[in-house]
Amino acid sequence: MYIRRSSRPRRPRTAAALLATAALLVSACSSGGSASTGEHAAEAALAALPQATPSALSSYYGQKLGWRDCGVPGFQCATMKAPMDYDRPEAGDVRLAVARKKATGKGKPLGALLVNPGGPGGSAIGYLQQYAGIGYPAQVRARYDMVAVDPRGVARSEPVECLDGRQMDTYTQTDTTPDDKRETGQLVGAYTKFAQGCRQHSAKLLRHVSTVEAARDMDILRAVLGQPKLTYVGASYGTFLGATYAGLFPGRVGRMVLDGAMDPSLSARRLNLDQTAGFETAFQSFAKDCVRQPDCPLGGKGTTPAQVGRNLSAFFKKLDAHPIPTGDADGRKLGEALATTGVIAAMYDEASWGQLREALSSAMKENDGAGLLVLSDSYYERDGDGRYSNLMFANAAVNCLDLPGAFAGPEEVQLALPAFEKASPVFGAGLAWASLNCAYWPVKPTGEPHRIQAKGAAPIVVVGTTRDPATPYRWAKSLARQLTSSRLLTYVGDGHTAYGRGSTCIDSAINTYLLRGTPPAKGKRC
Repeated sequence: MYIRRSSRPRRPRTAAALLATAALLVSACSSGGSASTGEHAAEAALAALPQATPSALSSYYGQKLGWRDCGVPGFQCATMKAPMDYDRPEAGDVRLAVARKKATGKGKPLGALLVNPGGPGGSAIGYLQQYAGIGYPAQVRARYDMVAVDPRGVARSEPVECLDGRQMDTYTQTDTTPDDKRETGQLVGAYTKFAQGCRQHSAKLLRHVSTVEAARDMDILRAVLGQPKLTYVGASYGTFLGATYAGLFPGRVGRMVLDGAMDPSLSARRLNLDQTAGFETAFQSFAKDCVRQPDCPLGGKGTTPAQVGRNLSAFFKKLDAHPIPTGDADGRKLGEALATTGVIAAMYDEASWGQLREALSSAMKENDGAGLLVLSDSYYERDGDGRYSNLMFANAAVNCLDLPGAFAGPEEVQLALPAFEKASPVFGAGLAWASLNCAYWPVKPTGEPHRIQAKGAAPIVVVGTTRDPATPYRWAKSLARQLTSSRLLTYVGDGHTAYGRGSTCIDSAINTYLLRGTPPAKGKRC
């Protein structure tokens, strides 16, 4: 499934920095319930942990952070320890990277504001240094110390490793819409090789990168920062991480914003199907806009979104048979898999639609796949030297541990294809097959779909965008119903997440909440 992460149009669109685009067609991200859980919402609720800190964890909660310069002006870094296994703290530590930027203005300090951009697998420190610490509203940065921790297994925090750059190049080009048994076998082989690589390089860590463990790490960080309550802004998957914290530690929730919310109660099949429909909604918006532009290669004025979709599907089919040149130094050509990733990347942010039209025009009219390859590479965080960040590895590791996979094998995917293709004629088949990778994961999952109520928590602001492709609006409504103290804030618009994306109404409501503690009025829409 596609990675759920925050989109920030003001950030530089480079392979190293982008936390904004789409998702991995060959690494399922919305790992939910197994087929046995069906498509119904879970009734079980996440249980809160005891309020008292266990004595076995006292040394972690009492540690002191040694802040140091970390090479980025204005930011400091530190290393925090957490138990690798919370059930057996004596078994060893995991070292977590932390960064902060001190409050910059006058006025009463409001403490630390922890941020997370989503993923799972997105670097929170990279997000802090490249966007939140310099791009969040000035009045917020003036009153808060801006803080981030890379979750266990991610980026600077003992990263999960799986494949080298050459292997990843092969992996990302694997056909994710197999036409026959041979191609199905190749896709299964790619998933299997990926999983085996993760086991070979990160066997111990793979068992301890769950969202629950990452949320418990956040509580240690809250304590060592000297904060009685956690103030937090999480986007995309970061909403699942934040909601999990609230469920485990409801009495320690301060001001919490969950933007682009996930629904933890759904099975994988339901999550994947909902997200497939979300991308179709985003594509419909793109299609309607595209045909009004003079450079749209998918149709002219009067062309229906359905025909735009058929034209794009025909292009993908052509690429499946005959990949086109890209000018890539490593000889990669643009096939269906990389092209689809590039297109979906642009669905996350309507500001990317112009770039997508240009890339599609070059590919369809000039036989030049360079533009779509740039979009795909930015998603995968592949740099110009052919190196990948660990985003893809951590993404699979967290999701396949958090919840059982959506499908047990290719036969189950085949049976589900009609529903996925109905949800999205253009992307449905690829999204269905993308949900298969956890079937081959070397570590059994430790979680199940569940509701999160967080009874006793302070007001939590849940933000949903009506045409969000990656975290459909219905998920925000569902999470808001689950959380007993929630306030749902709705943005009527396109794109993934809402805060900091140009809506004065949204930004004002969230800024007021963060600075004054006053949540938006019930039912507020922008």
